[in-house]
Amino acid sequence: MAAAPASDAEFPADAIEVARIVDAWGIKGWFRVQPHAKDPQALFSSKRWFLRPSESGARREPAAPLPTLLRIIQAREHGDHVVASAHDIDDRSAAEALRGASVFVARSSFPTAGDDEFYWVDLIGLQVVNRDGICLGQVEGLLDNGAQSVLRVRADAQSPERLIPFVAAHIDHVDLAARRIDVDWGVDY
Repeated sequence: MAAAPASDAEFPADAIEVARIVDAWGIKGWFRVQPHAKDPQALFSSKRWFLRPSESGARREPAAPLPTLLRIIQAREHGDHVVASAHDIDDRSAAEALRGASVFVARSSFPTAGDDEFYWVDLIGLQVVNRDGICLGQVEGLLDNGAQSVLRVRADAQSPERLIPFVAAHIDHVDLAARRIDVDWGVDY
C-alpha cells in the first residue's frame, strides 16, 4: 500500500534532486534508486525523501497516487545503485508504483563537507574571478570527466562557455559566503 501523500507545505524549500527511483527490488517493497552522484551520502544522510513524478510522466493508476514523502527505514549501496525500504511501501506493487519518480533531499540534511570539499549545488551561481580581478562569469553547472570536475562558466547568454578544471592548479580560493571563486585562468584561454 502506498504512503499517504505529504502536503506540499512539507516539501523543503532547500530540496535538491539527488536520485531517481528506477524499479522495485525484491518482493517486500524495496526499491532500486539511481543516485545522481558517485557518492550517494546525501541519500544516506536523510530518512525523509521527497518525491516528484518523472517529467516523462510515469504511468500511474488513479487509485495509487505517488507519495510525496517517503520515510526511509533502510538504504544501502548495491552495486552502482542504492536499494531502500520505506514505511508504508510493503510489497512489490507499491514499490513498482514509485518507478520513475525523482528523489529530493533537503540540502540542510546533507553531511557536512570536509575542508576544501564542496557540493556541486553550492558552486552553481558563484562568480568566477581571475587573478587580474576580471569576472569571467558565473558557474552554470559542472561536468565530471572521470578524472576531475569541470566548472561550466558563462558571462551571459551570448558569451561562449568556459570550461575550467576544478583542481588546485586552477582554483585559488572558493568563498561560499561571498559567492565567489578565484581562479588562475586567463581571459583568452
